Amino acid sequence: MAREPRSGGGGDGDNRGRRGRDRDQRQDRGGDDDFKDKLVTINRVAKVVKGGRRFSFAALVVVGDQKGRVGWGAGKAREVPEAIRKATEQAKRTMIRVPMREGRTLHHDVIGEFGAGRVLLRAAPAGTGIIAGGPMRAVFETLGMGDVVAKCLGTTNSHNMIKATFAALGRCASPRSVAARRGKKVSDLLGPRRDQAPADTSAAEAPNV
Repeated sequence: MAREPRSGGGGDGDNRGRRGRDRDQRQDRGGDDDFKDKLVTINRVAKVVKGGRRFSFAALVVVGDQKGRVGWGAGKAREVPEAIRKATEQAKRTMIRVPMREGRTLHHDVIGEFGAGRVLLRAAPAGTGIIAGGPMRAVFETLGMGDVVAKCLGTTNSHNMIKATFAALGRCASPRSVAARRGKKVSDLLGPRRDQAPADTSAAEAPNV
């Protein structure tokens, strides 16, 4: 008696295809979160216990999408990769959006303070680039800011500098948000455009023919 072929022979193929589709979907979702991360500093710390000293690593990471969003995080673990992973996850959870003028610089100068850290951030004309050092440069690069001048006026501790920089960025505001908060128009805050002032003056001073 001939044995009938077993049904569902393509189950393994279907499972492989389903796993492949799930993997592609995960990759597509991961492409949406196109973040750039920079490792600011990593320190080896020791904890004294009964049997001796137990070493671990503390990492400080800055993450941004280079489109106006940036965050920072700190993580500690027994291994360096795990500490960086923890810091990166924390940075993604605490991201803030910073308003930028023309998508390249700040709208106004601002000072940020945290503890002994004090930083000065200044808007810069096009072509200036990022004039900043240490942890502040990492923040601006991941933020996507192209022109800015920054100066550290206090301690050079990386954690305090990062927190002071984020305190300054959190105080930044765009003319539109200020106008909306004060119930005015943007033109009322900024005044007439400079390219229109000479034309109006010349028209007023022109002699009558």
